[in-house]
Amino acid sequence: MGNTVTPAHEARIIDLITPAFRSIFADDGLVISRALNARMVPNWDSLNHIALVVGLEQITGTQFTTDELATMPDVGALIDCLASKGVAS
Repeated sequence: MGNTVTPAHEARIIDLITPAFRSIFADDGLVISRALNARMVPNWDSLNHIALVVGLEQITGTQFTTDELATMPDVGALIDCLASKGVAS
């Protein structure tokens, strides 16, 4: 998944997913960026990861495959995946 999403499309996706991240990780000030990953968020454990995936699927109306989830090292890859699925187009 390469970064082919436009800046405007990326901004719409970030606006869409930010509330889920902030809610799951109980951090109203969490800033979502392409570089953000699990190591950077203290509450990002396996249970919260599952809750995040379920929450993201619900708010975006998509489903992630196991392969997609296994190859997402950071939020940038998530944004690219969501863009490829037509989210916030």
